[in-house]
Amino acid sequence: MSSLTIAIIVVFVIGYLCIAIESVTKVNKAAIALLMFVGCWTLFMIDPGQYISGAVGDKVALAVSEVMEKHLGSTSTTLFFLMGAMTIVELVDQNGGFNFVRDTLQTKSKRALLWRIAFMTFILSAILDNLTTSIVMIMILRKLVSDKKDRLIYAALVVIAANSGGAFSPIGDVTTIMLWNKGLVTAAGVITEIFIPSLVSMVIPAYILSLSLKGDLTFTAQQAQSVGACELTTGQRKAIFFLGVGGLIFVPIFKSITHLPPFVGILLVLGVLWTVTEVFYGKLKQKEEKGAMQKRVTNMLSRIDMSTILFFLGILMAVACLETIGVLTQLGRGLDTVFEGNHYLVTGIIGVLSSIVDNVPLVAGCMGMYPVAPTGDMAVDGIFWQLLAYCAGVGGSMLIIGSAAGVVVMGLEKITFGWYMKKITWIAFVGYLAGIVCYWFIRTFLF
Repeated sequence: MSSLTIAIIVVFVIGYLCIAIESVTKVNKAAIALLMFVGCWTLFMIDPGQYISGAVGDKVALAVSEVMEKHLGSTSTTLFFLMGAMTIVELVDQNGGFNFVRDTLQTKSKRALLWRIAFMTFILSAILDNLTTSIVMIMILRKLVSDKKDRLIYAALVVIAANSGGAFSPIGDVTTIMLWNKGLVTAAGVITEIFIPSLVSMVIPAYILSLSLKGDLTFTAQQAQSVGACELTTGQRKAIFFLGVGGLIFVPIFKSITHLPPFVGILLVLGVLWTVTEVFYGKLKQKEEKGAMQKRVTNMLSRIDMSTILFFLGILMAVACLETIGVLTQLGRGLDTVFEGNHYLVTGIIGVLSSIVDNVPLVAGCMGMYPVAPTGDMAVDGIFWQLLAYCAGVGGSMLIIGSAAGVVVMGLEKITFGWYMKKITWIAFVGYLAGIVCYWFIRTFLF
C-alpha cells in the first residue's frame, strides 16, 4: 500500500471520526463531509496514474473524468431524488395533507395508540421516508400525549417503526434508495422479501414496549386542533395528499415502465403537484393568497435542508475515492476471508455498526467493496444486497444516534443517549435479530 493511499485513508478516517463526534466538536457533519470529499480527491490527483492502470491518454484528464462523469453523476441522481422527495412531503405537510393521520390515531387507550402509531409510522415511512415520517409523527404525538414519560416511549417506537418501514421500501430510506439507484436491488424484490422481516423487527419491539403502558390517555379539545391547517378547502388538501403520496408510490412503477432513473419519476410528481397547487392558490382571494404564499413550492424550495444534501454529497464522493483507489475491494476480500463468505454474519455486523456511525457511508462502502455477480448471493436481489438493505436500515434503531430518524426525534423530544441505550437498545436489538432469522427462514424454505 503506497504512502498516497495511506494518506487518503487517514483523511477519510479523521473526517469520519469528526462526523461521529459531531455533538462534541459542535461542527456540522456536512462541513466535515465536504472537507473529506475535497481532501481525498485532491490527494488522489497528486498521482492518479497509480490508480488508473492500463488506461491510454492523459492520466489527469482520465482522473477528472472519473470524478465528474462516473462518481458525481451517480451521486447526483440520489441527491436529486432526495431533494424532490423532501419538497413533495413538505408541500403535503404544510397544506394540511396529514391531518387525517392525526384523526386516525385518536384513541383513549395507551396501548391501542401505541399499535396505531407503530403501524402508521411503518406504512408512512415506506411511502415517504423515515426522517420525514418521524417528524410528522412526533408533531402529531404532541397533540395526543401530554405525559412526557409516556411520550418518550411512543417516540422511541417511532424511531424503530420508521427505520423498519423504510428498510423494505425502495424509497423509504436513503440507503435503500442508493441500492435501488445503483441497480443492486429491484423494487419488487426488496418489497416482497424484506417486508416480513421488517414487519417482525417492528412488531416485537412494539409488543415489548406496550407492556410498560397501562390505562387511558387524557385527551383535551386543545390537543385536537388541526395540524397544518391552511387556506385551502378540505377537498383541496385531500387532493394534495393523494397526489403527493400517490405520486411517490407511482415512482417505482414509472421506473419499471420507462426504465428512466428514479429521480426522473420524482421530478415528474413534483412538477404535477407544483402545477396543481399553483392552480389552487391562484383561485384564492388576495387576502388569503398573501397568507398562503408561505406554503407555495417556490417558498418551500428555499427551506430544503441543504446541509443534509451537502452531507450526502460529501460522504458519497469521499467513499467513491476509496472505491477508486481499491481500498474497499481489499476490505471486502478481507471480510470474506475472515468470515468465510457468510453474508448473514457480514451484513449483521454492518447493521450493528450502522447504529454507531452513519449508515450512508457504510452502504456506500459496501457498494464499492463487492462487485455485482450475474448469479448467486451477490447478484441483483441476491441475499447480500437485500440483507444489506435490511441491516443498514433496521440496525440504526439500536442507538438514538444511529439513524436520521433517531437524531431528529432525539432533538424534538430531548431524548438522552443514556435513556435510550438503557431502555430501548436491547429491545431494538431483539427485533433486529428476529428479522434476520425471519429472512433466513424465508430464503431457505420459501425460495
